[in-house]
Amino acid sequence: MIRPFITKNKFIAGLILLSCLTSCQLSIKPESLYGKWKYVKIENNSVANTTNVTPEELEAKSPYIKFTKDSLFIWWSNRLLSHGTYKIDGEKIQFKEILEGGKIREFPFIVSKLDDKNLVFSTQGDDGSKVTAIKEN
Repeated sequence: MIRPFITKNKFIAGLILLSCLTSCQLSIKPESLYGKWKYVKIENNSVANTTNVTPEELEAKSPYIKFTKDSLFIWWSNRLLSHGTYKIDGEKIQFKEILEGGKIREFPFIVSKLDDKNLVFSTQGDDGSKVTAIKEN
């Protein structure tokens, strides 16, 4: 008698695991983003540039990201660094950055953690980074 490669129990266990993996993806609710998030750690993801922002520089520059219902603002050294609109797409924040001259640049922030006090997101590409932020009241 030839035994099947996958038994019924293994098949059912696989289906349960697959179901958990697909249903456990991070789903962002816009309301959970609203407010000011102070950067506490920035890690460079670039192979060419492995220099991370030091805690001292973060303290001195006081960077943060602020979400409102319709807009996103990034501040660095008490200066508006970037702004635009955003929309939620699963675990991504699709940022539509408004550049000088009215030009638009679009890219995602990939969120790996979001709760009442913590936000961790990353960008990709040559200048990609991973940001850890805490919510301020």
